[in-house]
Amino acid sequence: MPADLQPLLQASAIDAAYGTMQVLWGVDLDVRPGETVLLLGANGAGKTTFLKSLVGLIAARRGHIRLGGADITAMRSSDRMRRGMTYMSELAVFPDLSIEENIRIGAQALGHADAGARLDEMYRLFPVLRDKRRNPASSLSGGQRKMLGIAKALAAEPRLLVMDEPSAGLSPLFVKEVIRIIRGLQERGIALLVAEQNIGFLEVATRVFVLEGGRIRFSGTVAEMSDNEALRRAYFGLT
Repeated sequence: MPADLQPLLQASAIDAAYGTMQVLWGVDLDVRPGETVLLLGANGAGKTTFLKSLVGLIAARRGHIRLGGADITAMRSSDRMRRGMTYMSELAVFPDLSIEENIRIGAQALGHADAGARLDEMYRLFPVLRDKRRNPASSLSGGQRKMLGIAKALAAEPRLLVMDEPSAGLSPLFVKEVIRIIRGLQERGIALLVAEQNIGFLEVATRVFVLEGGRIRFSGTVAEMSDNEALRRAYFGLT
């Protein structure tokens, strides 16, 4: 990935808060076309708040967000999705709706014919979902729910998929399955921003941003992160 490639997503100096409680201070992050960026941090670091500010679920108090060169800072979430950014929350699905209804909601920005085509494509990618398509999402295992969440997000044909803690609540075996799915998305050329505390996702990352206390403490490649003594101690348990 050329270092000078124009970013698909560029967040600059983002501040965010809930009421009087400030959570983010001057966060800068960018994602280039086709790359996978890992936003690494512990619980409470501000990862979810940052992702919600990117997709328009909360307003950034300061800073700017650009997608494909356009300023989307003041856009509604639905307009950001139409421009190619899709969000997969930690919950990932609507548990009371059927599997098929979840995927159709993901494709709702498309025309009716295209939505049907996307549904068929998701069933080809995730055949286990076709077999259970009339069942409520709540009937799925944790790993299958994540699979459905990814299918729901992909149904919108995103240029950028933003994922919040895709490993949350999963066994190590299912975490490996999610990583395998991410590798498949990389082969399809989809840009990914993955917020995680599980360092296993470093194996699919192009670059890493470490968020701590609402501030970016490191940005660089996985190799550069492993060369940083403080980060090695914090995340790899090395002395």
